[in-house]
Amino acid sequence: MKKQHITDPIEERLKGVSRRDFMKFCGIMAVSMGLPLSAGTQIAEAITNPKRRPTVIWLHGQECTGCTETLLRTSHPSLEHLILDLISLDYHETLNAGAGHQAEAALYQSVKENAGKFILVVEGSAPLKDGGKYCMIAGRPFVDIVKEIAAKAAAVIAIGSCASWGGVQSSPPNPTGATGIPEVLKGTTVVSIPGCPPNPYNFLSTVLYFLTFGKLPALDEKARPKFAYGRLIHENCERRPHFDAGRFADTFGDEGHRQGYCLYKLGCKGPITHANCPAILFNEVGAGAWPVGTGHPCFGCTEQAVGFKIPLHTQAEILQVTPDAAHAPIEMEKGKGVSAGAAALLGGIAGVAIGAGAVITKNLGKSDEGE
Repeated sequence: MKKQHITDPIEERLKGVSRRDFMKFCGIMAVSMGLPLSAGTQIAEAITNPKRRPTVIWLHGQECTGCTETLLRTSHPSLEHLILDLISLDYHETLNAGAGHQAEAALYQSVKENAGKFILVVEGSAPLKDGGKYCMIAGRPFVDIVKEIAAKAAAVIAIGSCASWGGVQSSPPNPTGATGIPEVLKGTTVVSIPGCPPNPYNFLSTVLYFLTFGKLPALDEKARPKFAYGRLIHENCERRPHFDAGRFADTFGDEGHRQGYCLYKLGCKGPITHANCPAILFNEVGAGAWPVGTGHPCFGCTEQAVGFKIPLHTQAEILQVTPDAAHAPIEMEKGKGVSAGAAALLGGIAGVAIGAGAVITKNLGKSDEGE
């Protein structure tokens, strides 16, 4: 008699993804959130339990749909696996099958059936000027819709810089009174996942954490998940060794720029921007898949006081000055000046590395002095 194959229920739900790859994915997600690797098992159990699949309602305000577009490009999991297996995406203006009255009816039916249990995701800012008339949906001001639905949600997530703090449309003179969702929903915990666009895995990780543990991840003072926004981009930047060694690109396309030198002098905001961009790359195409990796300075889009506020090519203030990564030479060629590192050794302070700030000052001054 032919032996009957018994399908693993987890394998069945994964639809072509091997158990090994699935568990590896869950483990990576756990580690990326600052959890022990063992938490991957809990995440796997939550993902494969259809009874724990959260309902998600996604609203759009003033935005370019870039946050949705970045979500469309995930492959681990793919979009269809995300919205059909991991979550129940009941309303999303870009992805809805229906339109008009049919879509609105589906929205309010889902809110009614899942009151107190669904996750509300808001993409885009809310205009407050003139009663919010600058963003109307189904004849109602967007800000009123957000307030009504948020009151019945289990958790609220503001995805993207526009929803987090107003984004580009809140830049002066801000004619519509564009405002971030946390300001609209004062008194309500709104998880902010800023970025223009944010990495989709920061959003996915937040949802999986809530799904697995029934609570939100640890947040910083701006209500951003610490696992994604707890460190400065500058700390983990692939060009950081060049910064510490005082090697900078002076202009786009010069030798330093072609060699991959630090982009600080071109206005990189990495030293004052909190995000995990260097570690969690975009579009899953490997190294270089983020602005600095492609040769463009960080814009600071995850920081309210930086992105769309400070001119792009204005140099940022260095928040953390760390020791120089280069070693002081023991011997120097005749006719060349004493290096900063050698001077430190000769001064009797061996073992104390020179701050990167001193190196920066020295190198930035060269162009001004015509060197």
